[in-house]
Amino acid sequence: MQFFIRPLKTKEAPLLADFLYEAIFVSETVTPPAKDIIYLPQLQIYISHFGRLKDDYALAAEKEGRVVGVVWVRIINDFAHVDDTTPSLAVSVLPPYRGKGIGRALLTGMLELLKQKKYKQVSLSVQKQNPAVRLYKRLGFLPFRENQEECILVRPLD
Repeated sequence: MQFFIRPLKTKEAPLLADFLYEAIFVSETVTPPAKDIIYLPQLQIYISHFGRLKDDYALAAEKEGRVVGVVWVRIINDFAHVDDTTPSLAVSVLPPYRGKGIGRALLTGMLELLKQKKYKQVSLSVQKQNPAVRLYKRLGFLPFRENQEECILVRPLD
């Protein structure tokens, strides 16, 4: 599949709302939440006023002129918060484009960008049932903290 990774344009920041919803992992046995779930304060911190904070970075996967995946980071007090210098990462690929290497390419691109920006590590929170856990671990993310349902993974960047 032909796609390319590029910085998310400022005017595309509103797309993060749709990608945030797609990033919510729902097992096959559970009914997906209503789309307005993204307006909860604990989820809005991932996207509200994105691009205005100094640690906001985002990359997009584009295919045939359409953004089909996004990875973004910011330093916030979210589920994946480990300290005030570690960005929290979110990644989302539209369902028809999953399993085609887009998520891996987005993550690899963001890891390289954060390394260039001299960050020491990046964190993310993921439900243990989410198949993406395998990808994160293959890319060097390590367990940091967990509970019964989810874990926080950290990826050293040095």
